[in-house]
Amino acid sequence: MNPQKQQELQKIACKVRMGIIEGVHAAKAGHPGGSLSCADILTYLYFNHMNINPAEPKMENRDRFVLSKGHAAPALYATLAERGFFPVENLKTLRKIGSILQGHPDMKNIPGVDMSTGSLGQGISAAVGMALSSKHFGSNYNVYTILGDGEIEEGQVWEAAMFAANKKLGNLVAFVDLNNLQIDGTVDEVNSPKPVDKKFQAFGWNVICIDGNDFSQIESALAEAQKGNDKPTAIIATTVKGKGVSYMENVVGWHGVAPNDEQYEIAMAELKAQLEALN
Repeated sequence: MNPQKQQELQKIACKVRMGIIEGVHAAKAGHPGGSLSCADILTYLYFNHMNINPAEPKMENRDRFVLSKGHAAPALYATLAERGFFPVENLKTLRKIGSILQGHPDMKNIPGVDMSTGSLGQGISAAVGMALSSKHFGSNYNVYTILGDGEIEEGQVWEAAMFAANKKLGNLVAFVDLNNLQIDGTVDEVNSPKPVDKKFQAFGWNVICIDGNDFSQIESALAEAQKGNDKPTAIIATTVKGKGVSYMENVVGWHGVAPNDEQYEIAMAELKAQLEALN
């Protein structure tokens, strides 16, 4: 990836992270840690990869995206807002009565959301169905999804994985946001799904392991996924939970807690400094 493109994506990701903090703080609730960890993946997909059009959110041949870890909705909302699906100012209405931006993605009310998610393990099944539909009807769209590493402790994930490989869904890419933390502690303490790469390989998937906070590695992995084989691809993306906000990074307590006013100011100051350093 050329340095100019990388810098541009880093700026956007920084703005996405600011949107995450803005929304969660305004709501006084939400999930900042796992939203911040996957911000780079979402930024790359929406700003440099997927075939989408904010002016026509439901265009037939668009690529589909499913946020299987639906509690990371603040990250998806901030990305969609930056991409122009709705005003960035709307992020401050997160979880407010009457707002379209509730705690989990809602495909009926939010422009750019392809699937309502939140019940862990179910999003990937919807993504598999979309990929199968594309293949069955001879469409040319691809389907992308992001799962949490805690989420893949759910059995339904592996039923979907088995089905996707059996149906040769080479148009499906699943990112696993491997930040190693979930609501009750580390994934190793709770119910380790590791080795994640070998599990997906055993289920018949093409597997690529990357640093999920590195745009060059995200780009290379997606290029590899598009080489035309008939296997679905799992991109195992090691990330930092709370990425970009120093006091949230790798701290399990920031899974589902909103920053108070003082913490909000610190987080926004850090992110603004990062953005300024990129200019």
